[in-house]
Amino acid sequence: MKKNEILKIYGTDYKTQTISLLEYSDLASEISDVSLRIGIKPNLVTPSPASYGATTHPEIVAGIIEYLQDNGFFNITILEGSWVGDKTSEAFEYCGYNTLAKKYNVKLVDTQKVPSVKVSANGLDLNICETVNKIDFLINVPVLKGHCQTKITCALKNMKGLIPNSEKRRFHTMGLHKPIACLNSVIHQDFIVVDNICGDLDFEEGGNPVVSNCIMAAKDPVLLDAHVCTLLGYDIKDVPYIGMSDKLNVGSCDTASLKITVAGGTAADAHISEKRVLDVSYAADDADSCSACYAMLVPALLRLKEEGLLENLPCKIAIGQGHRKKSGLLGVGNCTSAFKHSVKGCPPSEEDIYSSLKSFILNL
Repeated sequence: MKKNEILKIYGTDYKTQTISLLEYSDLASEISDVSLRIGIKPNLVTPSPASYGATTHPEIVAGIIEYLQDNGFFNITILEGSWVGDKTSEAFEYCGYNTLAKKYNVKLVDTQKVPSVKVSANGLDLNICETVNKIDFLINVPVLKGHCQTKITCALKNMKGLIPNSEKRRFHTMGLHKPIACLNSVIHQDFIVVDNICGDLDFEEGGNPVVSNCIMAAKDPVLLDAHVCTLLGYDIKDVPYIGMSDKLNVGSCDTASLKITVAGGTAADAHISEKRVLDVSYAADDADSCSACYAMLVPALLRLKEEGLLENLPCKIAIGQGHRKKSGLLGVGNCTSAFKHSVKGCPPSEEDIYSSLKSFILNL
């Protein structure tokens, strides 16, 4: 398989499709040494079923493991850390990964619970989970989906699961794009299997899945993410960390060189949903908010908009670490605890935000 190539396969037997895709790509020859320590990095951002559009289907990971073991590779570890506010251990259980690990006798590592090490990435000091240094060949298994702050998330952003929670928070204070690019310059993805089955094209958290029934394979995470921009109707410049990663030699965003190969099945008719985030983002005063907090705010705002209440807000809603120790009228999250009206939590739940803001509006 060439570095400028993306393989796609379509259908509904996800485990079998995955095995066929890996056979087509001849992944075993890419690894070659059966003694290598192989890591599989899914996206288990939150404890929610894969059908909800946020997490990696366990059938895909099962297909990867079966293929590897059939080819003599048994030193396999699944490693992941959910986003701030959720526990990876709950995601492992709810999303079926504890069962998966037991069935195939592979290790599970919760990167929220392991020590971190400091590395220098193009002049930026980053903390990454030490488990990364114990992996020889990393297989990234992201979900192709939208993101309320970076517009898309796929291969490059999925590496955030390999840093501690404190570092995830710091990434947001740095604007996400530069640290994501730098992170990928020090954590090398050797192979990528993309869950493009039913990702939510608006939210990282899921809730509005768009069925494509597609699984993809690639070797270049930058080229892959550039292709995802095209699929979701964005320009590469709309997602700055892609171009930054190109400049750091993580990969190439030259989509003119891209070769798409369909390894099986027929492309499904998947319709890109409206960018609902844009419909309500005007109501938020976002200053370095964490993804989990912002993702709880957006659906709450959508509910208020549908009820005709959002337009009655007297001011923007403050959210994010940039509002710490500041005062104001209305805020969401513990970072706005000094505001007159603040929805507490790190992050607060969607229901708490919705009910609190609704009560605030109705009592104006």
